[in-house]
Amino acid sequence: MSFLSSSSSISRYYIEGKFDDSIMENIQNGLEKNCIPEIESEYSEVSAGWTPFESPYKPDFNKFGFSFGSYFLFNLRIDKKSIPAKLIKKHISIETDKRLEKSGRDFISKNEKSEIKDFVIDNLMRIVPSIPNIYEILWNYEDANLFFFTTQKAANELFETIFFKSFDLKAIRLFPYTMIEKKSNFSDKQKDIIFNQSSIKY
Repeated sequence: MSFLSSSSSISRYYIEGKFDDSIMENIQNGLEKNCIPEIESEYSEVSAGWTPFESPYKPDFNKFGFSFGSYFLFNLRIDKKSIPAKLIKKHISIETDKRLEKSGRDFISKNEKSEIKDFVIDNLMRIVPSIPNIYEILWNYEDANLFFFTTQKAANELFETIFFKSFDLKAIRLFPYTMIEKKSNFSDKQKDIIFNQSSIKY
């Protein structure tokens, strides 16, 4: 796991907003509500959801905790099905030959080609297993800091969407400008000076 690795890729977030009542209850509910499904969907190309840090492949937030000292630690698991183009091409050729032999014709219409392609992809989606990717999350609620252990754009976008859906809190990725805006002690006047300077073209 990247959290325990000697080197890691990390995206840092500022969490905007606070819960009105019980912190633990709100987080528990959010994690359970958007926990990754245990039963893999046959047709979904991408499936994503939370898992316990200690048990990413058998998610159970009642059995495995998520609170470690002053931090909350859990995973985002993204399961993705990817069918190689060459495999699709192979099965399209096989299915085309079957249909030509059955019909006795020596050609396939444009509509039939499209139908065969859809048929092949649909069948392959049902039998090709998803590949799981695990991304750790370390969240300091009191300081409104969160570390997401990847810099992959698609993973970050999914994380931001599911996080808001789960907790009704906005995760704002920290870049130099957002750090000045959200995490610095600069006055509004000082922030304006910095932002105006950054817009000057040389």
